[in-house]
Amino acid sequence: MKFVTVIGGGLAGCEAAWQIAERGVPVVLYEMKPRRFSPAHELPLLAELVCSNSLRSNAPDSAAGLLKNEMRHLASLIMRVADATAVPAGTALAVDRQLFAQGVTGAIEHHPLITVQREEVCRIPEPTEGPVILAAGPLLTGPLAEDLQRLTGGSHLAFYDAIAPIVDAESLDPHIVYRKSRWDDQGPGDYLNCPMNREQYERFIDLLGDAETVPLHSFEDPRYFEGCLPIEVMCQRGPDTLRFGPMKPIGLAHPVTGEKPHAVVQLRAENSEGTAYNLVGFQTKLTYGAQQRVFRTIPGLERAVFLRLGSIHRNSFVRAPLVLDPRLQMRQLPGLFLAGQLSGVEGYIESTAMGLLAGIHAARMVQGKPLLIPPPATAHGALIGHLTQSDPAHFQPSNINFGLFPPLVFTGRKLPKKERGRHRAEQALALLLAWRESLEG
Repeated sequence: MKFVTVIGGGLAGCEAAWQIAERGVPVVLYEMKPRRFSPAHELPLLAELVCSNSLRSNAPDSAAGLLKNEMRHLASLIMRVADATAVPAGTALAVDRQLFAQGVTGAIEHHPLITVQREEVCRIPEPTEGPVILAAGPLLTGPLAEDLQRLTGGSHLAFYDAIAPIVDAESLDPHIVYRKSRWDDQGPGDYLNCPMNREQYERFIDLLGDAETVPLHSFEDPRYFEGCLPIEVMCQRGPDTLRFGPMKPIGLAHPVTGEKPHAVVQLRAENSEGTAYNLVGFQTKLTYGAQQRVFRTIPGLERAVFLRLGSIHRNSFVRAPLVLDPRLQMRQLPGLFLAGQLSGVEGYIESTAMGLLAGIHAARMVQGKPLLIPPPATAHGALIGHLTQSDPAHFQPSNINFGLFPPLVFTGRKLPKKERGRHRAEQALALLLAWRESLEG
């Protein structure tokens, strides 16, 4: 039997390898760590999370929650380990990053049909000995990136993403910081909150606006992803932009005094022990010195010990509508699949979902079975639709959202937003289960 080659041991590559092996097809997974690390990675483990420990909403009637549920129904390894290593985060799914990476690494390395090769791949193999899945990640550089650019005929693009800081929980001021989740009156909540009055907020905005940022190289042309803008870039859009974004105070009145803050900085647990917290929405390209100076003006963070400071890194992706077919194959080279953020999606879960589909398709190709596309009204199908049906001239990576789905048809009154989400989710799961049955048939 032929085998499948998977290049890249991130979430997408590991999910692809798992799906292939679980279908009885041998797979060789290449990962360059620990021989070489990207600028954002530091652990030798597979499936290392670097931007945040949050996998976003777990609510079943949200698009992100729906995508996770679809993946659970498709026996996703990443979802299984994420659920097992989850830490409190309200309605979001957040994980202990170390335990998560350890869990995925252990599962992959102990699967009898998966061989892990710890070496760097410098050229994309021809898919003559079996399908190839390129899931090398959004930080792809060097000869492999040049080879991909050659294959895409110049349709290889880049945008810039930023990492938020992490602080030591013991360095927070417990007399100022309070625990509460937005709108949650039933308990202490999963988030820590740093409240600001108007004067404190305006001072923070002034300092942020004047703070020094890390200069880009002369060859770099920043294309920020709209859903993950650096906080200083958001600040440039107006003095109240942050109050309607990551520093929104709505639903976060003080649980004891009832006082309503002018703005709030939320902190989310980074690990299960609650010893480290991530500044929610504070991805940044400020210099390290500026980050410490500006962020320590936030009430409760005056003596903050930063376990990790924010940074900026390059994310690469292809212009998918020109490059990929609906099965995630390169149009000009059948048998070569792209997965992860490289394929043109944004976010850990979306990247994993593309790895899941690429793995299913590659295994079926080896087995001589037809490659079946998920229905457009499922979350997986909606992402495929975005990758293959968007306007190539204006293509940008996207998280999963209901705007990517086919429009709902109303025969009576238009449903409220919450009900629309629930209706879409029920419809999508029914379609996905039918698609899964067709895979098993």
